[in-house]
Amino acid sequence: MSALLPPPLPDEVHEADGTTDVEPRADCVADSAGGLTFDLADLGRPGAAYLLLRLRERQPHRAPTETRLPLTPAADGRLRAVLPSSVQLAEGRWDVYADHGDTAPRRLSPGVNDLRSLVDRMPSGTRPHVAVRIPYATKHGNLTIRAWHRAPHAEAGELHIDSAELTVRGRLLGAPFTPAGYAELRGRAPGQAPRRVELGASGGEFGLTVAYPELAGEPGIWDLWLLPQGPHGPQARVARLLDDVADKKPIFTYPAVRTGPVAVGPYYTRDNDLSLRVTEAD
Repeated sequence: MSALLPPPLPDEVHEADGTTDVEPRADCVADSAGGLTFDLADLGRPGAAYLLLRLRERQPHRAPTETRLPLTPAADGRLRAVLPSSVQLAEGRWDVYADHGDTAPRRLSPGVNDLRSLVDRMPSGTRPHVAVRIPYATKHGNLTIRAWHRAPHAEAGELHIDSAELTVRGRLLGAPFTPAGYAELRGRAPGQAPRRVELGASGGEFGLTVAYPELAGEPGIWDLWLLPQGPHGPQARVARLLDDVADKKPIFTYPAVRTGPVAVGPYYTRDNDLSLRVTEAD
């Protein structure tokens, strides 16, 4: 998976008058701490300019839903805005605009996204949270940032699948394990009781095993959680966030295994969380 993404197609040229319909583009560089730096061409507008981040899935309990970053002169006549890792973004998709104040904010297109520092990223674990921001191009060719803020966070690593079980290895960030810790599967269907999962932990590393036969009579979606200090402590959704892939669901695919009357298989949700799908076998 390349972490240096090319810009979209060139701007459209109007042959009749020789002008170019310029769609503003922003190059973006990610750092390993979760910060982002944006560079875009100076459009020659008077007055102050800002990079506007607007949360797409607006909900009343989520505040703020907009973040403005000053655009300041940089090299080669370009403008630059910096989103430090210390600025918290709510989980969700943040659309990116250029805002000069004199007109409505203009949606930005992606230029070059340099995400090399996100590949195989692994924070120290000393902070109580993990902040992840991955810029990407939407299906309409616009620039959007997928943001996560997890406290604590259980990062999934390798998945091992055999005929009877799934083994997940990973690392817990933002909280320690205690002897009372365990993992569990939580069914989304009404009335499905959580199921304990075999868990081993050493330092921040963990390994857990899901026995497929135990789900033979329980079709539906099961979400994987860590409770590192028992039922009354913090909880962490098992997910894979620490790389440069904004949407893992169509990219990381795994086989389903038949066990009795059902087929069981892991998958990543649209939020990059790890779940298992249990379906009636043919």
